[in-house]
Parts: sequence; C-alpha cells; structure tokens
Amino acid sequence: MKTNFEHNSKTYGIDIVPSGKSHRVTIEDTLRQAQGKPVDVEILRAENGKLDLLIDGERVTAYVSSDNAKRWVTVNGRTFMLTKQSGARKRGGGGQQSAGELTAPMPGQIRAVNVSEGDSVTKGQTLLVLEAMKMEIRIQAPMDGVVKSLAVKVGQTVEREQELINIESQTSKV
Repeated sequence: MKTNFEHNSKTYGIDIVPSGKSHRVTIEDTLRQAQGKPVDVEILRAENGKLDLLIDGERVTAYVSSDNAKRWVTVNGRTFMLTKQSGARKRGGGGQQSAGELTAPMPGQIRAVNVSEGDSVTKGQTLLVLEAMKMEIRIQAPMDGVVKSLAVKVGQTVEREQELINIESQTSKV
C-alpha cells in the first residue's frame, strides 16, 4: 500500500508491503526525493487506538487517533500530526482505485480474514469482515482472481480508504 501524508508542511510517501507476518515500511521525503531505510514492522496488538508494534526487533507502543484525513500518532511521548493526502484518487465523491484494490469503506476493526495471499477467490466471495459502528460489513471479491496481497489481520483497526486486500484478476494474466 502506498499513501502520502503531510507533516509540518512536508509531504512523505509511505510504502507498506506485507512480508510474512510483518510489513516492510519505507518512508520517502517527496520534497527531497530521498528514500528512507526500510524497516520491518509487526503489529503485535491493535486495540482502541493503541498499537503494540515490533519495529526492527524493538517493541514500541503507539497511540493513534484520527478525524477524517488527520491522524495523531504518539510514540515515546512525541505526537505527530499527519494529514492524509487525497491526491487524484478521489473522483465524483468516491475513492477511485485499481480494480482489485479493496479499501475500507469506513473506520472499523477487522473481525475475520477468510483468505490468505495466493488463494484463488470467486466474485462475491466474502474475503474479510469489518466491524464499524456495531455493524458487520462483508468485504467481497469484485471479480474472480487471486489474492495478491493482504494488508490487514484480525483485530487490526483500519481507517476509511485504507487498503485491505488486493486481488489480481485471473484474466489480467496474459
């Protein structure tokens, strides 16, 4: 998942790539076009805005709160305010994404993950269950395909428009 955030009037690109049970995270300073050193991040526990993380082997607790596109992240007593950049992905009031990229329709918590990377899926199959505002939202496959990447796990809190899963169409392989 690639996304951009602004902090102190600087834009940073954040690239998150699932890697086994952890994620490979790289932060890029888009103004300087400088890419940071990739780090391995594992989510040990995510609950009510509190994240217990393992970052390159070091245990870290982060507290996250949000209001639409703004995120406040507190780590080791320091708070960072990040503003998610909407970019050209928004069109006509709805998020525009690649055909197989499924994003969270609203903030919530992942209650079930029914597939793994590499699994074949059929159109309409329930892939994930998201709980939001005491409702269960079933995230279903928009087409037949293969799970290319899975960006979430059970218990994880997600934000609106956060990538959940990416499906590669079986017809797109030529």
